[in-house]
Amino acid sequence: MTSQGRREEPEEGGDGGEDGLRRFARIWSRAVYPATPTSLTRAELEDLLHPLATRLGEALHAQPFSPAPGREVGEVLVNEAHCTSPDALPHILGVVESYLVLYAGTSAPAPGTPGALGVDEARSRCARLQHAIAAGFSLAVRERTLAEQEALSRAALAAQTAVEEALHASETRFRAVFEDATLGIGIADMNGRLRDANGALARMFGRSEEEMRRRNINDWVHPDDAPEVWRLHRELAAGRRDHFRVEKPYQRPDGTVLWTNLTVSLLRDAEGEPRYQLALMEDITERRLLHLRLRYEATHDELTGLPNRTLFAERLDRILSPQGGVRRFGLCYLDIDGFKTVNDSLGHAVGDQLLVAVAERLQSCTTAPAHLVARIGGDEFVVLMSDPEDTEEITCLARSLLAALATPVSVDGRELSVRASIGIVEGSPGRLEPAEVLRSADITMYRAKDAGGNRFELADPDSEARAIDRHILTNHLPGALERDEFFLEYQPLIRMSDGQVDGAEALVRWKHPVHGRLGPDRFIPLAEHTGLIVPLGRWVLEQAVAQACTWAGGRPLRVNVNLSPRQLHHPDLVPDTVAVLESAGVAPSSLCLEVTESALISADEDELKPLWQLAELGVDIALDDFGTGYSNLANLRRLPATTLKLDRSFTQGLQRHPADPVDVTFVEGIVSLAHALGLAVTVEGVETESQADQLRALGCDTAQGWYYAAPSSPGEFAKDWARTG
Repeated sequence: MTSQGRREEPEEGGDGGEDGLRRFARIWSRAVYPATPTSLTRAELEDLLHPLATRLGEALHAQPFSPAPGREVGEVLVNEAHCTSPDALPHILGVVESYLVLYAGTSAPAPGTPGALGVDEARSRCARLQHAIAAGFSLAVRERTLAEQEALSRAALAAQTAVEEALHASETRFRAVFEDATLGIGIADMNGRLRDANGALARMFGRSEEEMRRRNINDWVHPDDAPEVWRLHRELAAGRRDHFRVEKPYQRPDGTVLWTNLTVSLLRDAEGEPRYQLALMEDITERRLLHLRLRYEATHDELTGLPNRTLFAERLDRILSPQGGVRRFGLCYLDIDGFKTVNDSLGHAVGDQLLVAVAERLQSCTTAPAHLVARIGGDEFVVLMSDPEDTEEITCLARSLLAALATPVSVDGRELSVRASIGIVEGSPGRLEPAEVLRSADITMYRAKDAGGNRFELADPDSEARAIDRHILTNHLPGALERDEFFLEYQPLIRMSDGQVDGAEALVRWKHPVHGRLGPDRFIPLAEHTGLIVPLGRWVLEQAVAQACTWAGGRPLRVNVNLSPRQLHHPDLVPDTVAVLESAGVAPSSLCLEVTESALISADEDELKPLWQLAELGVDIALDDFGTGYSNLANLRRLPATTLKLDRSFTQGLQRHPADPVDVTFVEGIVSLAHALGLAVTVEGVETESQADQLRALGCDTAQGWYYAAPSSPGEFAKDWARTG
């Protein structure tokens, strides 16, 4: 790399803070000093650059972020550090690009800001600060130069009409300024005919000075001219305006475009009548290209070349604005199914190639100008539509996207299948904020993923409300156990032979501070998903076993505790259970662990080993919700179960009059098979006397349900047990 962007090795590591910014200022001064016609010493320049480095570091971390401090830094470099040479700008920007993130990107945040930035966000902000520095630098140089050149030009032109004896001297001074100026200078009469042009102006346009003098400025119209350019010129030509300043493009003879900062001033004669138009032009083509490059890098994904989250957010803001001129919008939020597996198994290089291929296929489906395809994160893409005709147009696009990804992608000789989940949001501008649209699309996309993936779903307010509710409960779960918000209720297990209490099932509840009492169906799946089920399950086991001790009173009472699939596979299941029993002084036979049939359908011998160990210790194992899975009844021999708990769906079948003969036959067969295998049978959901009588007649051993008692607190359960004892 050249000295303009030469990367020096950090002197003592790229740490942030005051020392890091001082090192940054030192590197900056070394790069800029040789290209700066300043009277300062290099040490003095370093001291001047240090507070500017601090301002850039603070701007990098500011929330909300604004590149405005970069413009101020650029102006200070010109006005105070005297970095007026155009050659200094590449040195200035090169050091900022190479070292600002290194020395300030991981520094402690400024007061009132969040923590350190991620690398991608820091580089994006750094790029925008470079653009602002370049803009401030150029503005200051231009203002300084324009002030000097315009003053000299006015003096020269005024001298041209002054007294005869001063004409020669003034002409000499004028020509010196006119010919040697780095800015392009042109003088035209009030009809627009160019009377004189200096060498700088001729070089800008790629023509000779003689050719320039044959041109009329009224012919220099360009398709990219701002609407107000020629209106301002007409006002100046009419004498209603003395000057104006605009950014204007011109077409060169070779077909390229010259971009200029144009300042046009009206020169009047002694009587105040308009005589000439003085034009000063600064060539900003390179700076504009730099601006476009920085803008592109800040708004496009480096890997795929697609617009990134920044550009997508800008477009979404415009579309959702009531002034955006859009009647409706559609958004397809796409996430690749199983992409993490590709990265983990084949490596990130293969994953990157897959993302590039996906981006190309998505673009092939969205050729309309009203469509924007963007990559907004890892394997997340969005397609934004303006003014779709109806919902069908959006869903057709989603089908096209899935179809485009259906053909396997060839990467390094491998054929990789690509599946994706899409969440669709549509609506009218003004009804939703951008953050709400993205949240809705994200929730909807995960609904499609939960439904099996490789599909799309339309946003549904009710589903979103449930998802948000689950999210709130999930975030609240970790602290709920520490705050003692969980409690247990107990439902008795009744011996059908004599109606006595044979045991109790411990049922966990959550006393939520906002939602009140919550049943296990609201939070157990969330606890299972987050892993909190393991400490929660141990807490339930400890509470239930301890409660059984207080009830015993010399007469043992078995307590049933539910075991989740995650607990079943936890390595500490056996030692934790033994420790709880020993700590409470309870015999293993007083504990029954209930495991759902579905959790054991595909369990192998190693997965069943902990249950066999507990069964050998004397702990009863109950196969819960039996009949809802797809177990082969012959496999019951290999399970360490002592009890089958029939699912309540069969009990409900017996409630009808007459009872469903299929359910009667099924229950009768299961009871007969279970007894032949030495297993007891418990039925759930007994709600009527008729059900109880039929189940007793069919040979069921124990039952539970509201017919006997609803789940109740330990105290209420103790009273009921005492009455039946």
